Amino acid sequence: MTAFDKHQVSRFRFVRCDFAADTGVARLVYAFDDGPEMTETVTVPGAPFQLEGERAAAVQRALQLLHLIAGVSYYKAGVPAQVSINSYAIDADTAALVETVYLNGLGEFAYRNGLNLRGRFKLPVNEPLSLRERGWGEGSKAPDLNLTHHALVAIGGGKDSLVSIEALRTAGVAETVTWIGGSQLIRACAERTGLPMLNIGRTLAPELFELNRQGAWNGHIPVTAVNSAIMVLAALVQGVDQVVFSNERSASYGSQIAGTGEVNHQWSKGWAFEKAFGEYVQQHVAADLQYYSLLRPLSELAVARQFARTDFYDAHFSSCNRNFHILGERPVNRWCGVCPKCHFVFLALAPFMPKTRLVRIFGRNLLDDSEQAGGYDALLEFQDHKPFECVGEGKESRAAMATLAARPEWKEDVLVKRFANLIQPTLSAEELKIEPLLVIDGEHRIPAVLWERLRANFAA
Repeated sequence: MTAFDKHQVSRFRFVRCDFAADTGVARLVYAFDDGPEMTETVTVPGAPFQLEGERAAAVQRALQLLHLIAGVSYYKAGVPAQVSINSYAIDADTAALVETVYLNGLGEFAYRNGLNLRGRFKLPVNEPLSLRERGWGEGSKAPDLNLTHHALVAIGGGKDSLVSIEALRTAGVAETVTWIGGSQLIRACAERTGLPMLNIGRTLAPELFELNRQGAWNGHIPVTAVNSAIMVLAALVQGVDQVVFSNERSASYGSQIAGTGEVNHQWSKGWAFEKAFGEYVQQHVAADLQYYSLLRPLSELAVARQFARTDFYDAHFSSCNRNFHILGERPVNRWCGVCPKCHFVFLALAPFMPKTRLVRIFGRNLLDDSEQAGGYDALLEFQDHKPFECVGEGKESRAAMATLAARPEWKEDVLVKRFANLIQPTLSAEELKIEPLLVIDGEHRIPAVLWERLRANFAA
């Protein structure tokens, strides 16, 4: 095999994709130029599946969407200027959605690697004859499949998805907690819910790791976009009508980089992606398949307040991303205590639960450790930008810290005292109020009847 040279690659190929209903295995095949094929597999448990007529056609459309979006993991290795699709045609709407995912979802990747990807990834558009034959003209929708009223709810092992799962339970929505990959921490959380579980398998092409070893471009990808496409496929295969994520409104705001502008580490968790992806699925895949985030109208602090109302998951959940890296060491405990996620979750929960409970969850008091000052400065956007992590906005961190500075049990902790002395005097009292950040408001795609039931529960 010829050594991979990321500067010499000229074309990325979406070679083919297929789904075997008898095994539940989807195969997604990619290649650079005339190089070897790279095959990723996604396995939906429960096979064999009976897929016929309109639902079989919808599964095929979802499969092609997944093929295109999951390709981001492989495309980024060489970021060539030419892209081809070998085995099917796509329309302009599909191209527009996927190109947006690649441009914005690879924003942090491009920034860190010094690349300009604007206008670089362009898909070939060729209106498929099959869509015209079905009468799906401009503005028309995919067919209604009469899917079963049931939600596949993504569980990630952290506080957010557990809030969603319990909210749906309270609202009486039938749900299956769903995750992708082999994380034992997520499995333990899923088991703790006592609900039906669906563990979808995903195996990346081994060639990708070899390309990385040979010096391919590497970095962050829009994982939530990939997982969303996987779960849409799984929902159609299972015959259910909802795919639910737990992305709050804070996810829509990125890091403000001097000289660059906004770069959002969690773009595919934001409202722009949710809106575009959800609308596309209903218009082009299945009209009665609803994709939404249950927590979109809430800030990170509002989610933390909701989570703190029960201690049922205290010994099981973790938002520390070091637990979920594909490669590298994982923390011995559920919280490493030094990453931006640990820093933020500790701070976000602190205003809403007893100090003894929070310290018991993390195993130590992160706000009484002077060595953590730099990490918290970034969260506070004090002489630094918001970290490239799934954390709340700077104003949320500042309001949480100001709240703690007014409480006797927290005010003497070294980082709280540092904030009160060094940072708080530079800010107005108005911008440090926590109450406005707890207001439940904003755009969302939650079904109207469900939202009316949920709103009262979240506001209580």
